[in-house]
Amino acid sequence: QVQLVESGGGLVQAGDSLRLSCTASGGTTSTYLMAWFRQAPGKERESVAAISGHSTNLYYIASVRDRFTISRDNAKNTVYLQMNNLKPEDTAGYYCAASSDEYYTSTTKWDSWGQGTQVTVSS
Repeated sequence: QVQLVESGGGLVQAGDSLRLSCTASGGTTSTYLMAWFRQAPGKERESVAAISGHSTNLYYIASVRDRFTISRDNAKNTVYLQMNNLKPEDTAGYYCAASSDEYYTSTTKWDSWGQGTQVTVSS
């Protein structure tokens, strides 16, 4: 299993941008499907975006598709989530996850999770 550490969260105003980073260690990360999830208080965790090992397959939840961009730098073992035009409803803990599956599906099994980074968007 790889170990995942997220960074880049913070408190911003609506319309601002943030870039989250997830750095992996302990494995050949280019073979892993990576994803960002988020969970707001009182709500279920939801998958936000996912990216296959060589960036050929991308997934976004509809509510972020035109505002967020997931990318990865396998040489740095890092996955990014660029978040633009943030909205108060984006407020949540954001978590990075890794899977040995090749492509994202709703039934993807996630093998490793990070501890999360908080994103708070004020109106």
